[in-house]
Amino acid sequence: MGRDVSQGAFTREDRVRYRQKVRRCLDVFALMLDDFGFDADRPMTGLEIELNLVDSAAEPAMRNEEILAEIADPLFQTELGQFNLELNAEPRLIEGAGFADYEHDLRSALSRADERAARSDAKIVLVGILPTLTEGHLVEDNLSTNERYRVLNDQIVGARGEAIELDIRGVEQLRTHTDSIAPEAACTSLQFHLQVAPDSFADYWNASQAIAGVQVAVGANSPFLYGRQLWAETRIALFKQATDTRPEELKAQGVRPRVWFGERWITSIFDLFEENVRYFPPLLPICEDEDPVEVLHAGGVPQLSELRLHNGTVYRWNRPVYDIMNGRPHLRVENRVLPAGPTVVDMLANAAFYFGLVRGLAEADRPIWSQLTFSSAEENFHSAARRGLDAVLHWPGVGDVPVTKLVLDQLLPVAATGLDGFGVAPAQRDRLLGIIEQRCRTGRNGSVWQTEAVWAAEHHHGMDRPAALHHMVKRYAELQRTNEPVHTWPVH
Repeated sequence: MGRDVSQGAFTREDRVRYRQKVRRCLDVFALMLDDFGFDADRPMTGLEIELNLVDSAAEPAMRNEEILAEIADPLFQTELGQFNLELNAEPRLIEGAGFADYEHDLRSALSRADERAARSDAKIVLVGILPTLTEGHLVEDNLSTNERYRVLNDQIVGARGEAIELDIRGVEQLRTHTDSIAPEAACTSLQFHLQVAPDSFADYWNASQAIAGVQVAVGANSPFLYGRQLWAETRIALFKQATDTRPEELKAQGVRPRVWFGERWITSIFDLFEENVRYFPPLLPICEDEDPVEVLHAGGVPQLSELRLHNGTVYRWNRPVYDIMNGRPHLRVENRVLPAGPTVVDMLANAAFYFGLVRGLAEADRPIWSQLTFSSAEENFHSAARRGLDAVLHWPGVGDVPVTKLVLDQLLPVAATGLDGFGVAPAQRDRLLGIIEQRCRTGRNGSVWQTEAVWAAEHHHGMDRPAALHHMVKRYAELQRTNEPVHTWPVH
C-alpha cells in the first residue's frame, strides 16, 4: 500500500460507495482478462528491500525522515517504523548479467545511503527482525510520520476493537499485548516481483505457494524478538498477529486473517482479486473519480485504483499485482515470504533460487500443485518458519524429507533449468545457486548464524541476553558490509 492517505475518518457512505466501486473494478478486470493486451513479452523482475536503521550502540535509530532527506534518492522511501526505510531496485530483465547488474546497483545504493545515514549517527542493517528491538521501541509514537500509517493503524485497531495479542511459542516463548500495529514494523522483508502473462499467472502463483516453505527454510533470518529466541523465521508469526483485525470470536468462526496464506490452488488471477472482495471488508475506503467502465469503452487503460488499494490491504504471502507501466497494463506475482539480509549477495542468491525454481515448476509437464495438497503447502510453510534448515517438509514422490536434502537432490537442478529459461548467464546461475547449495550443506543461514553468535557471547563471554544481542548486531553489521555469504561468516 504505497499511496499517500490523508483522510482520517470514514463515513458509512464512504464504505458503501467504495464497496460498489471495488466490485465495478472487479467486473472491468474480468473483461480485461478476456481480451485486453497485457504487457508480457519479456518478463521484468523487481526487488524491494526493507531496511533497519541502528545507532552506534546497535539500538534502533528513529530517524528515517531526516536520513531520507539526506539520501535524496527516489529509490528510497519510508516504511512503517521510524527506524525503517525501503529500497526499491530498478526493475530489469535477469537474462545475461541481470543479477550482476542488480548486485552492483544495490551495493552502490546501500553504500550511498549508509554514508548519508552516518551523518545522523546511524547505519543500515539488513535483517528480518532487528534483534535489539524492545516493546518500548514498537509503540505508536514511533510510527513514521506519513499520515497513511496512522490511518492504517487506526483502521486495523478499530476493526479489532481490542488490544492485539502476540503469542509466539518457539525455542522460547513470547506473550504480550499491543495497542497499535507498531510491532509490524519489526518485520523487514525482501520482496520479489515477477511479471507474468494472464494465461500463465495461475501456474506461477501456484508454484510460488508450493515452494514458500522451502524459501523460508533456506532464507530464514529472524530468530529473535523482544530478546527471546522464537522461530527461525519469527517474522511469519509476528506479521500475521500484529495486523490481525479479528477478535477471538471471529477467529473461531473461521474468518480469514488479513495476513493470509490462502486456502486453495487457483485457475486465474481473477480468483485472488475476487476472494479479496468477497472475504475482506475495506480498511481504507477511498474512491477516485475514474469510471473504469467508461475508460475501458473509450479504449483506455483503467487504473482500477480501488481494487488495487483493497488488494494492498490484504497481505498475502504471494500477492497478485495489477499495474500500469508506460501506458500498458501488466500482471505480477509479488513474492513476500523472505526476510531482508544478511548480505546483498545472499539476497540475490534467494532471488535466483526463487525465480529459477518458480519458472521450472510453473512450466513443468506435471504441475507440482496437482501432486501436493494446498494444506500440505501451508503446513510446509509454517514448519519451515519454525525450524528453518532443520525443517522436514512433505513433498510429492518422496514423502517427508529434510528440506536440505530436498533442495540438494531435487530443487536446485529445477532452479538451474528455470534460470536457463530466463537466459541467465551460466556463471551468474552457478555462483548464486552455489550459495543456496552451501547453506544446505553447511546447515547455516542467517538465523543459524545469529543464534550461534548469541549463544557464543552468552556462554564464552559471560554476557547476558541483551548484551549478547547488541554484540551480535554490531558484528552482523560489520560482516554484512563484506558481502560475503552468511554461511561463510565466523561466529567468534
